[in-house]
Formats: sequence, C-alpha cells, structure tokens
Amino acid sequence: MKVTRLPRDPGPAGWHCLLPDAHLPTPLEETTTADWLVIGAGFAGLSAARRLSQLCPGDRVVILEASRVGEGPAGRNSGFMIDLPHDLASENYGGTLSADAAQTADNRRAIEFAAEIAADFELPKEAFSRSGKINAAATTKGQTHNSDYARHLTALGEDHELLDAEHMQDLTGSSYYQGGLFTPGTAMIQPALYVRSVADGLRSNRVTLHELSPVTSLTRRGDWVAETPKGKVTAPNVILAVNGHLESFGHMTGRLMHVFTYASMTAALSAEECARLGGAPEWGLTPADPLGTTVRRISGTGGDRIVIRNRFTFDPSMEVDDRRIEQVGRDHDRAFAARFPMLGGVRMAYRWGGRLCLSLNNVQVIGELEPGLWSACCQNGLGTAKGTLAGVLAAEAANGVASDALQRAMSAPLPKRLPPAPLARIGASLRLRWGEARAGKEL
Repeated sequence: MKVTRLPRDPGPAGWHCLLPDAHLPTPLEETTTADWLVIGAGFAGLSAARRLSQLCPGDRVVILEASRVGEGPAGRNSGFMIDLPHDLASENYGGTLSADAAQTADNRRAIEFAAEIAADFELPKEAFSRSGKINAAATTKGQTHNSDYARHLTALGEDHELLDAEHMQDLTGSSYYQGGLFTPGTAMIQPALYVRSVADGLRSNRVTLHELSPVTSLTRRGDWVAETPKGKVTAPNVILAVNGHLESFGHMTGRLMHVFTYASMTAALSAEECARLGGAPEWGLTPADPLGTTVRRISGTGGDRIVIRNRFTFDPSMEVDDRRIEQVGRDHDRAFAARFPMLGGVRMAYRWGGRLCLSLNNVQVIGELEPGLWSACCQNGLGTAKGTLAGVLAAEAANGVASDALQRAMSAPLPKRLPPAPLARIGASLRLRWGEARAGKEL
C-alpha cells in the first residue's frame, strides 16, 4: 500500500517549545529487520512498544516516527488523561451506566499503565501527576450540565465534588465561572515532556526509534516491508499507531472523521502578573459544555503560563493553513480576555492546531487488519487515555493476551460509514458551528 498522505501539523507545538533541545534525531537510513515494527511514536505507538518490550523481552522492536517525538499530535494535546467517561459528542460527556462503567475501567487501566511508566522511567511530576481536574461552568446551563453529570457519577459510585463560584475564583483567580465539578482521578501531563521521556526510557539495544522517518509504502511480501525516504524495515508484525492516518494506509476509508482543534499558550507570566492573577499555580479546567473552552495554568519548565484551547474544524484533508491558526487565535484572545481581564497586555507566545480522529459511533479501531498488521487507531479526541490503551491492547492482541478490555475492543463494530464527502463536510461543519453557538459563554 502506498501511503497517500504524510502528517502535517500547523503551528509550533507550544509544549515542545518549552523543553530543552532534544537529542539529534536518527532517521532510518539503512535496510534492517525487526520482530515488531511500530509506526507512530505518540501515545499509542510508545505504549505499544512498551508493552511489547514487556511481553517479548527478547524481540527487537523498531519504531518509525514521521516527525520528532513531541512535535506531532501527542505533543499538541491539552494534557488531560481522564479516567471518567468523556464523550465529546454528548451534552455532558456521559452515556449509559453500563457503558460508562466499562469505559472508566478501560481509561483507568491506561492511566495505571502510564503511572507505571512514570515510576519506572522516573518521570518528573510535571510530566505526569494524578491531580484531578474540574469541569468549569460559566453559565446557568453549564451549571445544569455539571449537576446532571454529578448525579450520573453518583449512580456510578464515583467520587466528585461540586464547587461554588468563590471556590473557583480562589483556585483560578478568575471571577468568570459560576461553579465547577471536581473529579480526582484525572492525571495531568505535560504532553511533550511525557512522550519525549517515554521515548528516551524505551531506547535500548532491543527498542530502536527512528524520527524524521515517514513510512511511504507498506507491502506484504511474506513479512511486512515498510519503506521510508532513505531506508527499509522488514518485520513479520506491524502495529499501526497513526490515528486518523489509518486512512492514508488504505484502511477504514470513508469511516473516519478528521477534525482539528486549536490552542494558544501565553508567554511566561512575570511575578507581578502572577500576583495580579492570584489563585493556585497549577490547575486544569475542561468546559461544562464539550464544545467550550479548556484552560490550564502551568508552572514548571518554561515558567508560569496559561493555555487556552477551543474551536473544532472538520478537515478531511488533514491539513489546515496558517490563516486558520490566525483566525482561531483571535477567538482564543477573546476567551482569554474574558476570563483574565487582570492580565491585559499578556501576549500569546505559541499558537498551534492538533489533529483528532473520531468515528460517528464513538468506537476505536483496535485489532488485526490483515495477517500480521494490527491497528491502534481512532482515539475519538481522547488521545492520552484512549491512545495509551489502544497501543497496549494492540500489543496484547498480537500476542494472544486476553482481557475484558481487549474483548470489548475486538467486539466493537466498525466505525460507521460517513455520508458522501460533500454532505459530510457540510453536516459536520454545521454541527460544530451550531454546538459552539449553543455553548455561549462556555466558549
């Protein structure tokens, strides 16, 4: 199969820009063999490689990454590794009790796997911390969403705490929010630091990572042969951890929705600006309405900063131009100014877009596509937890390791087929704009 598109990521990945320069990349420039080839070094690919190293310690694993680790979609994530149901297509993230209980169990398995990595590789707290998160409500409607979700969590037997406006202001320094819903199980990560640290921890004489090595063709000749611009890898087993680019490899064509979301990160706040803001030095807010604005305050490598994330666009080409980043950036500036009027004059240092892959029926693509070719794709906008789990389950499926999570993944239906391209574009764009308009001040 000829790979029809290669990844293109708009704008500088702010999280990655905060970090010291990475070691020099080692692109694949030779013909080599491996027991396992993993394509993609995001959450799914790195988790798959980690699990393979546990299950098959004597096997050689090669990872091919098209760009640099931390510069692709994984390093553009908002950094919430959420344990509870978080369906972006719903009004308040929840579904049925049975489905949500299963989803919570799966998400927690992913978080436990990440926590073990963090402990084994001695990742700093900034890279991975189980600090919980808050659904922030800026409107009466948002408060209602939080109250409905709180009742749902009670029925699930999950811990949570409803916060009032005063508590929200004490935490964030902002008077914008009417209330919040705190849940303790989310792990907060610095996404670029996390994936770069995991990649560094995996490197050994049995796990080799080649960056700047996009796969341009993948052919089955008994074993699988992956070609890059300057090299070739032959392996009997391949795990595709490329999320929406699964279509670029010829699979699930017409079944995956390609969406971009966008973020802006401020310059480092001065001591005087931090004093003006007040609040705690670190926190994370997801919006009570799924199409609202996500906000994080961070305090670590790169100083004290605020990150704003909002807006979704449907882009089947899997590409957006710089003008889109500029346009959405104006929306970010308005959202920032509304929440933090005391920080007038603070500029945005980085703006970027990140690719998401969703399916109409909210299912992933985990399993064997062809003999020896496995998929860990379609994370439905939740790459941290679902990507991590997808990589783990693909590695386990390829090695015959059974679990309830794998059974659920393997028995899931295929992603629903999308309408014809023009209708899909019009319908998805209208649905997103309608949802954002309904979000009101939550956006």
